[in-house]
Amino acid sequence: MTETQTPDPVVEIRNLKVDLPRSTDDVVDEVSLRIWPGEVLGLVGESGCGKTTVGMALLGHCRGGAKLVEGQILIGGRDIMQFDEPRLEAMRGRIVAYIPQDPPTALNPVLRIGTQLREMLDTHARDWPRERRDARLRTVLEEVLLPSDEAFLRRYPHELSGGQQQRVAIAMAFACEPKVIVCDEPTTGLDVTTQARVLETVRDLCRIHGVAALYVSHDLAVVASVAERVAVMYAGRVVETGTRDQLFNSPRHPYTRRLLLAAPDDAGRHVPIGIPGYAPAPGSRPTGCFFAPRCPLAIELCHAEFPEARELETSHFVRCHRAEENVPVAVAASAGGAAAPGDSVIEVSKVSAAYAESVVLHDVSLSIRAHECVALVGESGSGKTTLARCIAGIHSERTGEISFAGQPLATDSRARSAEQRRRIQYVFQNPYASLNPRQTVAGAITTPLRLFYGLKGGAAHRRVTDLLERVALPASLADAFPDQLSGGERQRVAIARSLAADPAVLICDEVTSALDVSVQAAIVDLLAELQRDMGLSILFITHNLPLIRTIADRVAVMSEGHIVDYDATETVFERPSAIYTRELLSHTPTVPWHAAPSMAITEEA
Repeated sequence: MTETQTPDPVVEIRNLKVDLPRSTDDVVDEVSLRIWPGEVLGLVGESGCGKTTVGMALLGHCRGGAKLVEGQILIGGRDIMQFDEPRLEAMRGRIVAYIPQDPPTALNPVLRIGTQLREMLDTHARDWPRERRDARLRTVLEEVLLPSDEAFLRRYPHELSGGQQQRVAIAMAFACEPKVIVCDEPTTGLDVTTQARVLETVRDLCRIHGVAALYVSHDLAVVASVAERVAVMYAGRVVETGTRDQLFNSPRHPYTRRLLLAAPDDAGRHVPIGIPGYAPAPGSRPTGCFFAPRCPLAIELCHAEFPEARELETSHFVRCHRAEENVPVAVAASAGGAAAPGDSVIEVSKVSAAYAESVVLHDVSLSIRAHECVALVGESGSGKTTLARCIAGIHSERTGEISFAGQPLATDSRARSAEQRRRIQYVFQNPYASLNPRQTVAGAITTPLRLFYGLKGGAAHRRVTDLLERVALPASLADAFPDQLSGGERQRVAIARSLAADPAVLICDEVTSALDVSVQAAIVDLLAELQRDMGLSILFITHNLPLIRTIADRVAVMSEGHIVDYDATETVFERPSAIYTRELLSHTPTVPWHAAPSMAITEEA
């Protein structure tokens, strides 16, 4: 696909193909993109679609032994696919820089911030005089709104907040004044206020320095707030590209439309709807359009021929046989809402909590009723997870009272009864770290069955099968290990493991933060179904405010260890009482969804 724009693009990718090692199966193919000076191009799609592969290709790098086999990657008119390794190494950091997703792992924990920034400049800008490098170090810190004094430069990464760590990563990327920046989901895991500041920093620096940026993300709202143009990938192919207004106001590929319908909406205009099924993996992609097996608009032609890219209007390209038709997308009808909340199940009264001498919760009171979902939101460090850990009994340095079903809960879970431990279960944020990598799916789910019910053998196996079906996973995954699962599948396994204990209360700690919008919508829909069918009470911790409107009955907003707003969800969104809540809402990126004719949906029974 090509776009019409002046002046000449800084980046031009032509028919890029990347193959798996020792295989002719492609990870991505026929990928063509252009990025102009000062422009941010958003690259979106589900996990595994090839976004990061394209981003890493701009650095002349492939993950896991994959190889660049066809096409051209022109940067400033030079094809980096013709560069040898020494020339690629010289280019990285100086011509093309990279902003990682997870700054705590990208920054060296044993080196001071100043040392790491100086290393970047000494390595990639060694031809600059020392005075220029020193001046650039301080200038780039000021550009990302960080202190440039010696006291800050002597800090270690663990002494900075998540937002500060990400700003250091951005400063390192912009330090050597590169022509191209690859942003690989740099705001995942950040609260909305910090995210807004980071996005503004990236956008401003690209504009000021004329840098061409590729912004890789699964968050459509973030892309809408930072990118001028957007490319949508599915199963290794770019299926639609256009301006931000074209993609969000008049999406023409059914996959783009379903992605938008899966995105949460803080204005409550629609309920997120997940995309049934999974994207095909390399080597197992079908004949014809790769999206056809999941597409409600597919016809016989879609299953027979892969569509060519067509320009529907200036700069708007689509790979779809039915792109010029305004056919409504049919989706399954909603199964209805949860039962009305009942009596209080969890009561938190005047709880304060600390880590050593640092008090992080101050006289917090909260209740969760039967069949109710209470959302807990706030910036990083506000105390959300600490409160959840106090309820679960995995943070015992606290005062005040927490009760379950009218009975006081001990501060430490080991001092609680087996019944109390069983009835309060915790689903952790990171699906990649919450499962034992040496334990199969069946082993993970069997553990609580054995601990609480003494089940083993055939009885345990049958229960594992039932639980996998409950979270919409096939029984065939029982013998799989975590590294054989996608992020969404791992999170479903973690939920199934918690459900094995037949809990009354499920604590979900940022369980969707690392998931793409389609999987996120499916997980939220699953939790709502479990709440409805099993009568679960849910404490849903998140920094994703639009998601709250989908699942929560009430919202508690936390700031610096205090609850500053606590009311029904609609009231908090429409008439927030706290200034802090209004600030959070104002900083929340939203999808500019305007229900254009091509976005029309119909419900099928």
